[in-house]
This record gives sequence, C-alpha cells and structure tokens, in this order.
Amino acid sequence: MSSSLKTAALLGLLSALFLYLGQLMGGQSGLIIAFLFAMVMNFGSYWFSDRIVLAMHQAKEVGPGHPLHQLTAELAQRAQLPMPRVYVIPDQSPNAFATGRNPQHAAVAATEGIMRVLSRDELAGVMAHELAHVKHRDILISSVAATIAAAIMMVARMAQFASMFGGHSRSDDGEGNSPIALLVGIFVAPIAAMLIQTAISRSREFAADAGGAAIAGSPVGLASALRKIEAYSQRVPMDSNPAMAHMYIMKPFSVRGLFSLFSTHPPTEQRINALMGRNL
Repeated sequence: MSSSLKTAALLGLLSALFLYLGQLMGGQSGLIIAFLFAMVMNFGSYWFSDRIVLAMHQAKEVGPGHPLHQLTAELAQRAQLPMPRVYVIPDQSPNAFATGRNPQHAAVAATEGIMRVLSRDELAGVMAHELAHVKHRDILISSVAATIAAAIMMVARMAQFASMFGGHSRSDDGEGNSPIALLVGIFVAPIAAMLIQTAISRSREFAADAGGAAIAGSPVGLASALRKIEAYSQRVPMDSNPAMAHMYIMKPFSVRGLFSLFSTHPPTEQRINALMGRNL
C-alpha cells in the first residue's frame, strides 16, 4: 500500500472511531454532534494552527538576507514550490518544522541550535525534508489527525466522568449502551486513537525523508543530520509541548520500551537505513 493510501485509510479509521464514540455517548444525536464538533475543530486547525505554533515558539521571521532564507529559497525553487515564510526559533536544541495549511500559505522554522551544529549540506537536507512535508500537505494531514485524536480523548474522559457519577448514555430508542461498549469507548478508543495518530505521523515522516532527499539531490546530508540531531537533542532537550511532537523533524524527547509504540517518529536508524537504501 502506498504512503498516501495508508494515510487516507488511517484517517478514515480515526474519524470512524470518533463518530463511534459520539454515537456511544448520545445515539444518533451524539453521532451528529460529534461530526459537527470534528468539522469545527478541523476548520480551526486548518486556518489557525500555523499562527498558534509559531507564536508559541516565539519564532522570528527572517528575510532574504538571512542564510536560512537563502538556502530555503534555493530548495523551494528546486522543488517547484512557492517560497514559504522562514522563521528562526530562539532555542539551542537542534530541530525544525513546517507549518501552514497549504503550499501557498506555508512556513518553515529552524532553531538556532540546528543552524549552529549542522553543516550547510546537512541543513539543506533538513529544510528539504520540511519542504517535502509542505509539498505533500502533511501539515494539514497531521493537524487533522492530532485534532481528532485529542477530541476522542476528551469525549472519552467526559464519558468516564459521567459513568463515575452514575450517568449513562442512551441511544435514540431509549436503550442504554452495553457495559462492554461503554468500556471500549472509555478505555480502548483513546489508546486506539493515539496509535492511529502516531502511525499516520510515522508514515508521513518516511515519505518526507524520501521527498527531502530527492529535493536536496542526495540522501547523505539528511542522513547525517538525523544522526547529529538525535545526539545533540539528548544533551540539549527542547522545551516543547508533547502535543506538537509530530511537527518536528525529530521528536524533541526520547521514548523507549512500550512507550515507543506511541512515538510520532520512526526510530532514527530505520529512517537512515530507508534513506540510504534508496536509488535517487
């Protein structure tokens, strides 16, 4: 299955899970409310996520005279993309991300730390990776997935509190939901939502690595950059909101063991092996 088809299937499954939870909470009426709520949240995510995330990182826009802007302009021209806005984040941990609802309204951001520790070829690989996200419209896909997953967890928490205080949902025909269905909604649905969201994110990272290597003209710079970013970020962790982990080129904090199932990024070695095994 191609990466795009896999992503579409996973998004469909995530949406179905959200609608199931809405129906569980309130029958047909709950299903409609859940659908409308998802539409409102996705609309907000589509239009405002870039402004919110850049403001939260205190990112400063840079112009044509800045080296990062010049490098990004070269890569954007090579990728046949509109020139995105370019931002620098005042953080010494090496990382980067792209945001924006489409290629015409995109922005890329890199930390001061990543510009300090990477060579020009390595930084080119990183920025090409971010432009590949823009080209594939991954920012919108990831934002929608994260929004729906968060909504599922919120509705499940509401159901949990309702059950604790003796409340229970009823379908439109007046029949109460079965205890098993309620348990699935409260405990299984949030875990499933997290797993699906992270699977979407990992799939898009592999695709962006391949696309970035194609834009840069070689996988070597990006592969070397990934090694450096992982090593430096362990020593200088980034102060970031875990809800934004899917945006970065590498997860700002490491996860091991069972928690790796919920990682938004594939293991670095897997990414490097996939990159170096490709014939570009």
